[in-house]
Amino acid sequence: MPLQTPDLAAIQAGILRDVQNQLPEAATGVDSDFGVRAAAMGGAVEGLYQHQQWIARQTFPDTADTDMLEQHASLRGLTRKRATTARGRATFTGTPGATIPLGTEAKTLAGLVFITSEASAIGAGGIGAGGTAIVPVQGGAAGAAYNLAAGTGLTLTSAPSGVQGTASLATATIGGTDAETDAGLLARLLDLLRSPPAGGNKADWRRWAMDVDGVTAAYVFPLRRGIGTVDVCVTSGGGLPSEEILAAVRLHLDVERPTSVRNFAVFGPELLPVPVHALVRLSGLTLEQAQPLIEAALNAYFATLEPGDLVYLSRIETAISGVSGVVDRQVTAPATNVAITATQWARLGVVTLEVMTA
Repeated sequence: MPLQTPDLAAIQAGILRDVQNQLPEAATGVDSDFGVRAAAMGGAVEGLYQHQQWIARQTFPDTADTDMLEQHASLRGLTRKRATTARGRATFTGTPGATIPLGTEAKTLAGLVFITSEASAIGAGGIGAGGTAIVPVQGGAAGAAYNLAAGTGLTLTSAPSGVQGTASLATATIGGTDAETDAGLLARLLDLLRSPPAGGNKADWRRWAMDVDGVTAAYVFPLRRGIGTVDVCVTSGGGLPSEEILAAVRLHLDVERPTSVRNFAVFGPELLPVPVHALVRLSGLTLEQAQPLIEAALNAYFATLEPGDLVYLSRIETAISGVSGVVDRQVTAPATNVAITATQWARLGVVTLEVMTA
């Protein structure tokens, strides 16, 4: 059975018991000399027990504090992955020929700052048509909060001459991740301990990809394109990786790979939108009120899917049925489970709801 260390009260009682065994006539009350000494000594001994327990926890990486977890990881050549910056493109409007300098800032309604990563001009070089320009932008800081959907509105901090003060994201911004958590670092360390290096097997390729900043999941397909080939599919922050992350993975794999494997590919998964059409019977809420609730429930289910995962019709039905106020439902699309290839990633498409009449 596990060792049970005594608490302060038990330690004090043990000290006073020993005193009484040696000096039966001694006063051992709370305000006696022996009582005060037992309280002081008991507190010190309890602190020693707690320190010993802390030391024991640091011995194992899964119970260690942050600094000691990093020490465990460093002994295996692992370091905490840094946060990465989201990147995408934004649409600016204005007078044809007006310039948009490198470093132009624009903010979202929530105050997130995006900065142009290239200089451009309105309607120049085929980048924009007429009074628009589509310009590469990146988050003003690293982090997953900067992964935003296309169409998100922006307000320029200081609009250049001839450029309007509002803009919008032309594409989704992708590739932003937060610094690796203790749980993430521990997972990589345990993976290394449980699947030690084996000369370039499937686990090695996955681990090499996971060591790169910005990579949150990696899937390896040996021999997918024939003998001597390895394909690696990666995701970032619950979405697609940026080109910068893919390039970093390729560079890292080129360093780590066995010399016999020269033909490898690194890519993000192919997004497969899955539209949902359902008839619902409601109680206590309108269709307009039910729409965002049902979409949130469906998004929660699709967020659990990894590339290559089958989309189960029954899980879609369960997600809709679980929304408070939905008393009945009939899903007409998809009609069956949605089977996808290993490198496709099912994401929620357009959700269309109708009121059930029969």
